[in-house]
Amino acid sequence: MRKHIFSLIALLTISTCLWAQTEQVPEKSDPEAKKVLDKIRKKYDAYKTLDAAFTLTIEVPGEAKDVQKGSITQDGKKFRLEMSDQTVVSDGVTTWAYQKKSNEVQVNDADPNDANSLMSPKELLGRYQKGDFLFAISDKVTEGGKLLTLIEFKPKNRNSEYSKLRIAIDEKAGAIHSVKGFAKDGSRYTFVITRLTPNKAIPAATFSFDPKQYKGIRVEDLRL
Repeated sequence: MRKHIFSLIALLTISTCLWAQTEQVPEKSDPEAKKVLDKIRKKYDAYKTLDAAFTLTIEVPGEAKDVQKGSITQDGKKFRLEMSDQTVVSDGVTTWAYQKKSNEVQVNDADPNDANSLMSPKELLGRYQKGDFLFAISDKVTEGGKLLTLIEFKPKNRNSEYSKLRIAIDEKAGAIHSVKGFAKDGSRYTFVITRLTPNKAIPAATFSFDPKQYKGIRVEDLRL
């Protein structure tokens, strides 16, 4: 499940922050794809906060398909991810990953340079801005009455967890519809945004986690 958390955060990064990375993309990326991204960048660029609901479908070889619903709230480097079995909270300095069933929480430093720690979408975004991916339009399809432009991102780093990422953009609405990650182990992660509310006033307490509020909780502090 921890691996699924990493995958979800990576997909959320693209979905909520993709517009920013179009400024520093490699020159070999498809210029037409960049034009599509630039159209939505101006709209998203003005968002100070984001509150979104989503559906995540996890397909792992040899296992039953897992469909989960959740929500993500983000304000700069701070974020809160809520799912049925877990909550991940980061105030930009510390990240708490709480497992509801076992009533335990892992505490980590919010370090974007540590591949083994949970990272906020904003921090992970920096990797895309460095031009780590090449992208191009792969197709245009109609889904649910919406005409979607599909853009595929391929990592330049051969050691990347993903072989490719596919972004579906609703050009008419000027919004990202979904993101699909193709992991090298054959797993597939499909993240579909069902609701997006920008510039919502978010209480500061949203990005904090107090273990004292959970009776009998087990705390595993992994900070240095």
